[in-house]
Amino acid sequence: MIADHNALFSGPVNFLKSAPKLEFLPEPDAPEIAFAGRSNVGKSSLINALLGRKAIARTSVTPGRTQELNFFEVGTPPLFRIVDMPGYGYAKAPVKTVQRWRYLVNDYLRGRQVLTRTFLLIDARRGIGKVDEEMMAMLDAAAVSYAAVLTKTDKVKQTERDSVAAKVEAELRKHPAAFPGLILTSSEKGYGIEELRNAVLDAVPE
Repeated sequence: MIADHNALFSGPVNFLKSAPKLEFLPEPDAPEIAFAGRSNVGKSSLINALLGRKAIARTSVTPGRTQELNFFEVGTPPLFRIVDMPGYGYAKAPVKTVQRWRYLVNDYLRGRQVLTRTFLLIDARRGIGKVDEEMMAMLDAAAVSYAAVLTKTDKVKQTERDSVAAKVEAELRKHPAAFPGLILTSSEKGYGIEELRNAVLDAVPE
C-alpha cells in the first residue's frame, strides 16, 4: 500500500494557483488537504518532501513570506489538492498584514466545503506556543478536523523530542476537532514522510 502511495506522490504534481483573497480560490471540484503552521516551522520544506519534489513549494529563510493560499494538484486528473496556507505568528509582520492573513485563513477554513483535513505543523524545537493554540481554537471553531505533525525532529535530542511529543499529544486531547496521535517528521532526513503520505490519502474521500 505504501508503494502505491509513493507512486502517486512521485507522479504528476502541478502548481495550480495562489489565492490572496477568497474570490481567487479555484473551483471546488477536488478534495483539498491544507497545511498550516507558524512562520519558519518548515511547512514548505515538508510539502516538498511530501510531494517528492525539491522546490515545488517555495521555501525561504525569511519568516512570513507565504502570504497567500497556494494550491497544488496531485495526479492527472487531480485526485486531490494540497493547500499551503500562510504562516502565522511572525512578530515583525505589519498589523494589517497579520489581520489580512487571519481573515483569509479563517474564511477559507469556515467556508471551503471541499476541505477534508488540515495538518497542523508544530516545531519540535518549540512545542505548542500561544499562536499555535490560537490556530487550534480557530480550527475547533470552524469544525475542521485536523491532525498534528511534529517537524524538524532531527534538530533535537530524542529525550527532548519525546517530551515535546508527549506535551503536544496531551494538548490535542483537549481539542474536539483534533485527531489523536502525532506524526513525527523531518523533511531534511525523510523521517515520517511515508506515514504522512498515508495520513494525507486517508483524508481523501473514496
